[in-house]
Amino acid sequence: MTAVAHVGHGYWGRNLARNFFELGHLAAIVDPDIDTAQNAAATYDVPAMSWEDVLANPQIEAISLATPATLHFSQAKAALEVGKHVYVEKPLALDIKEAEFLYALARNRGRVLMVGHLLQYHPIYAALRQKVEAGELGRILHVYSNRLSLGKFRTEENVLWSFAPHDISMILGLIDGEPESVEAQGTFAFTPGVADLVTAQMRFSSGTRAHLTVSWMHPFKEQRLVVIGDKAMAVFEDSQPEWEDKLLIYRHAIDRSGPVPLPIKAPGERIAVDKGEPLKAECRHFISSIETGVPPLTDGREGIAVLKVLAAAERALRKDAGIDGREGDVE
Repeated sequence: MTAVAHVGHGYWGRNLARNFFELGHLAAIVDPDIDTAQNAAATYDVPAMSWEDVLANPQIEAISLATPATLHFSQAKAALEVGKHVYVEKPLALDIKEAEFLYALARNRGRVLMVGHLLQYHPIYAALRQKVEAGELGRILHVYSNRLSLGKFRTEENVLWSFAPHDISMILGLIDGEPESVEAQGTFAFTPGVADLVTAQMRFSSGTRAHLTVSWMHPFKEQRLVVIGDKAMAVFEDSQPEWEDKLLIYRHAIDRSGPVPLPIKAPGERIAVDKGEPLKAECRHFISSIETGVPPLTDGREGIAVLKVLAAAERALRKDAGIDGREGDVE
């Protein structure tokens, strides 16, 4: 059994701890708040340990990090240097060079480094990706993703860094290659310098375009990914309450025989997908990567690709707002 110490038992971290426990791999809890750590440890009948003790414990083979993003690099680095496998919540780091360092370090040490891009492990997204890869939608023309809600407002990070990693990860998973260019615009309504709404556009060498909109000042919750192909169109709408409504395929056709293209509309087809908890699938994937040696789907390289788009979008966003920054070309 791979022993996992979970670090950071906050809003999201408690879900990771629960899943590693349910999978039979949780070995310790770490949290700077002693009461929080001890209560969680009592719940799961595992020890509450300090960060230093976890690093020094040879029985702990892997570490799960759900800590503030500012700590991701230093903590992942420390864990990899002592030979631990590392799962780190998104983003992998706040700096591309730091992320590249972690990826190289993990490879040199022969350790698994996995980034928590949760929606890659959603059964609905996995089914959609399979259909795209099988060519069922044809050539992908356009992808767009909306991740919208009211709150929770942040003051330490903007909505781009808080929400968009999920959407960028999904978009890159559907389109071969990284974007050639990224543009972004935003609205700074409540905290100076912190964008509350961001729209970003990506252009790929294949001709595919993608755009995303993320906002925490939207009147209702919407989580929708739309993929437009030249054979069919697909909608993954995670905010749908019923599981069977979350993935629809529209086999619309376009009649080009006349002077004006005419749409031939088709009804949406529900796609049957086995129900499952994405986070449990993600945690299971991490353990499987450790035990089999097969790199995770969201490894350090995938995390770096997402960071490059985020960084380019941030530069373009700040340039558009007249704050600072450079053109949003992907480096």
